[in-house]
Amino acid sequence: MSHISILPVLCIGAVHLDIIAHADRPVARDTSTPARMRMQPGGVATNVARALARLDVPVSLCGVTGNDAAGQIVASLLAKDGLTLNLLKLDGAATGQYAALHDPDGALAGACSDSRLFEDAPAAFFQEVCRALTPETLVFVDANVPSAILAAIACTVAGGRLIADGVSTAKVPRLRPILPQLDMVFVNHAEACVLAQAPQNASPDALSAVLTGLGAKAAVVTAGKEPLHARSGETALALRPPAAAISDVTGAGDALIAGTLAAHARGFDLKTSLMCGQRAAALTLEAPGAVAQTLSWSRIGPPA
Repeated sequence: MSHISILPVLCIGAVHLDIIAHADRPVARDTSTPARMRMQPGGVATNVARALARLDVPVSLCGVTGNDAAGQIVASLLAKDGLTLNLLKLDGAATGQYAALHDPDGALAGACSDSRLFEDAPAAFFQEVCRALTPETLVFVDANVPSAILAAIACTVAGGRLIADGVSTAKVPRLRPILPQLDMVFVNHAEACVLAQAPQNASPDALSAVLTGLGAKAAVVTAGKEPLHARSGETALALRPPAAAISDVTGAGDALIAGTLAAHARGFDLKTSLMCGQRAAALTLEAPGAVAQTLSWSRIGPPA
């Protein structure tokens, strides 16, 4: 399918400056732990956009930063990734930041995120960006975006083109009002339970059925090493992820989304697209950072 055109993607959501620490021993409370630390752009939408660029998808990124040094650093780093940027810079606001602590085995010991500046962003800015899109552009949003802006985006983007990620159990309820406008929603098991208002012991298959019943055209429920469950219409899938030697869990879920969207933008069906996403996630788990340097379409795409 190399001859087909690739649909462009607009990613809307968190644009952060990430500080990632990899400890040389289990992270302990009430004391400092020796670690290797690095600084990089981050946020769900940012990670997805950076990965899509590596997967040869025409991609743009829309979000909010402060008009501060952190915002300048993030914009400079993202420009080097080949992204088209449409960033709203708010005077007097601090650019969002994310800090993560990883144990030696790559597991996430703890993380904090600050994306409060989104609350001061005007919905009209995002509507204008969406109105300027070509009709075939896919739009990905993350639930870091406040409910009012999500509603404005959902009203502006034509049906069949809007994809969303739940981000966290705290923020995933923001997606409930726009589920009928979503072409696809990505959630982990805990987020799916909150979004579906279901008990924590609900099966992934049942959760995907509830979410599509609430209006989402397709629902993807992830569970780490366990099989991914997805549903679209009468199609229900359970796909076991490929084995991976975990180096760093940061960005694996975002890579799953990017790989899936990269295949979707090339016209592949849901099952094939999700398998591409799983391969992208595996490459990301095996590499440091939220976007693996080894990530490419030739490595995750289906056999010719």
